Amino acid sequence: MNEITSSMAGTVLNIMVGSGDEITSGQEVLMIESMKMEIPIESQIEGKVSEVKVNIGDFVNEGDVLLVLE
Repeated sequence: MNEITSSMAGTVLNIMVGSGDEITSGQEVLMIESMKMEIPIESQIEGKVSEVKVNIGDFVNEGDVLLVLE
């Protein structure tokens, strides 16, 4: 199982992918607000999204799982 994790603590502003979407390495998948800055989260791997683990407005910590890929 492959996972995409948060690179920093912040609030989820936008989720650009959903369950069943195919994503590529380098693709922006989420936007997090941290210290009044918008930080894009990019996938480091390719695959199909099997589960989105967060919702818009959720606070996440560094290392939290955001997406699970098949």
